[in-house]
Amino acid sequence: MAKKLQFFVAGLGRFGISVAVTLEKMGYDVMAMDIDEEVVQDLSDTLGYVVCADCSDEKNLVAIGAGNADIAVVSVGDLSASLMTTLLLKEMGVKKIVVKALDPIHGKMLQKIGADKIIYSEKEMGVRVAHNLISPGIVDYIEMENNITILSIRVPQEWVNKSLIDTDVRRKYNITVVAIKRGGDMFVNPRPDMNMKEQDTLIILGDSESVKRVTESLEQ
Repeated sequence: MAKKLQFFVAGLGRFGISVAVTLEKMGYDVMAMDIDEEVVQDLSDTLGYVVCADCSDEKNLVAIGAGNADIAVVSVGDLSASLMTTLLLKEMGVKKIVVKALDPIHGKMLQKIGADKIIYSEKEMGVRVAHNLISPGIVDYIEMENNITILSIRVPQEWVNKSLIDTDVRRKYNITVVAIKRGGDMFVNPRPDMNMKEQDTLIILGDSESVKRVTESLEQ
């Protein structure tokens, strides 16, 4: 059985909270840290392990065990603290560090010190909103590296009450349905004979060109 990923989130502003709470709800182990005691207190019942401390101080990172994380997300609003936290996590051996940049210059600095992925949240949110405006059937749209896209869509009308075998989406669109969300349930790696319902949300994965064909079909 594969080891469950561990996450460390530094900085609990809107972006950091969104990431931490989403991961926690998905069942992952999340460690989180913020310097604002009120914020930490508000999240104490939501997150399993959240502490009030300065994440740019190495001893605090060591104390929470941040070096044991597989992936760290740095979402600190202060430029110097963001850089220091990223550098310390890198030195502690965290395999992947994702950092929210304040601006392009900050992003270049982060790249220089070894951040694995730079997030410009306003820009990326703009991409998502644009896709949602183009087609109301698109719930979410995330462009990843290596030309791969993850898309959340409402079930197209012609797919309702049909199975993945019936619709043959892998051959027709060159995409993979990795999960079906139905109400509060998430069916990961759904059975090929599972029928899709009108209120379902599909999580699909594919290259950008293949996903584009799916979005175009939703617009028709």
